[in-house]
Order: sequence, then structure tokens, then C-alpha cells
Amino acid sequence: MEIGQRIKQLRVKNNLTQEELASRCELTKGFLSQIENDLASPSIQTLSDIVEVLGTDLSKFFQVDAVEKLVFQQDDFFVDEKEGVTTTWVIPNAQKNEMEPIILTLAPNHTSQEIQPHEGEEFGYVIAGRVTLVNDDKEMVIKKGQTFYLKGENHHYLKNEGSYDACILWICTPPIF
Repeated sequence: MEIGQRIKQLRVKNNLTQEELASRCELTKGFLSQIENDLASPSIQTLSDIVEVLGTDLSKFFQVDAVEKLVFQQDDFFVDEKEGVTTTWVIPNAQKNEMEPIILTLAPNHTSQEIQPHEGEEFGYVIAGRVTLVNDDKEMVIKKGQTFYLKGENHHYLKNEGSYDACILWICTPPIF
């Protein structure tokens, strides 16, 4: 970690000039400039004073944030294949997120797992084929290119009564798969 670079990043984030930060830390602007350009190393006490003025502490200052992955490829996906039902988690470890997207492929005459009532909401988009959404005692046919959106207050599941595989993008919040 480049200490000077991190100080400059926090200084800019706090809308401070080098002169303002140096003044608040009782340093010269020239010395602060040398620190930011990694030409000089501050003592632990000086560094502690700088990061305190910048609104943090030494432990947080040195904490390395894991780079959050934003784009995923097929190699990142996790696939669970059971007889007639393939569940593909398109976001790894989605259970830690607020929502969980999956791609569900149902072979003819197969059903998804039954979803128990929960506090969240769900959205689905039929990519291929058609499915029947069974929501308590109601059944609704959803065809390719159509969507569904429901609150998770009822028992529900999808079934494929067609002759071809059905493929559904299904997004749940909170994660339930």
C-alpha cells in the first residue's frame, strides 16, 4: 500500500487542500506534499494525526478493501443439476447479497422447488418455453418473453407442462435458493 497515495485519496475525498490538511496537522505544506508523493515517511504519531484529521484511524487506514467483482462469466457460475431441474447461480455467493438471481431450467413435466412463504419479493422472466406459476390455489401460464412479479407471502412454484425445456431467469429477495 502506498501510504502517500492513500492520504491524498482521503484528503481529496474530504475536500481539503494540502495547505488545509498540513495546517490542521501542524505540518508544512512541503512536508505533506513529500509524504503524499512517497518521498518522505511520516512517523507513526504524525501519520496518526493525519488520519485522525481525515476522519479515520490507523486500523481503518491500513485496512485493504477487497475489490468487489462486478462482472461474472460462465466460469463463475455454480450449476446444480437434478433430474429434470437445473439451477444455475449466475452470481457466486449471492446468498450474502440482498437479491439472488438464478437461471432455472425445467424439463417437460418437472417442477421447481416449492417456495415457502417469506418476507421478500420475486421476479421472473421466461427466457424459453412456458411455465405455469402455481401461487397457492391460483395457476397462471407464463410464456416466453413474459414476466412475473410476486410477494413471497404464499406457497408457490413453477411447473413445466410443455413438450420442451423451459428456461427462467428468477430473482429473489432475500436469497432463498
